[in-house]
Amino acid sequence: MVIYFVTGSKDKLIEAQQIIPEIKQVSFDLPEIQSLDAREIIRHKLNEALKTIDDAVIVEDTALHLDCINSLPGPLIKWFMNAVKKEGLWRIADLHKDYGATARTIIGYTSKEQVFHFFEGELKGTIVEPKGDKGFGWDAIFQPDNYSVSMGELSLEEKNKISMRSIAFKKLREFLLVN
Repeated sequence: MVIYFVTGSKDKLIEAQQIIPEIKQVSFDLPEIQSLDAREIIRHKLNEALKTIDDAVIVEDTALHLDCINSLPGPLIKWFMNAVKKEGLWRIADLHKDYGATARTIIGYTSKEQVFHFFEGELKGTIVEPKGDKGFGWDAIFQPDNYSVSMGELSLEEKNKISMRSIAFKKLREFLLVN
């Protein structure tokens, strides 16, 4: 069974294929609505993907919620990263002296029947001064609870054992095995 993953991120694809090797990348721009409700974003992305793909398809949304600013940026992380970069997010947490954060990935899946399924992974941690050059995005400023290193210091194998994305993809894999 082939599942098409609509993403422009080769890094996300590599992480996903470590868990579900049958995933194939389809790279085209999906219009992304802005919302604090990640499931609303996922539903919209799936509907847009179905206009082009007539097969099993997945999309995902990964969010970073900072405790110090009432869970923002959440699903708006892409826009915060464009505006203030990872160093700016670190400075925001440091300014407030509140470093708690939650990383969350939601995967949306549908097949030809067009029934939407959601799979969520969550990882608690803290915002740290940027360290490490592995990973991508904001990995260098997110340190998982019970770890002394950031996600940007973990190898792909180490990251995929604990990440919010791997948790969500493992839930999808279990669903696919049963259905």
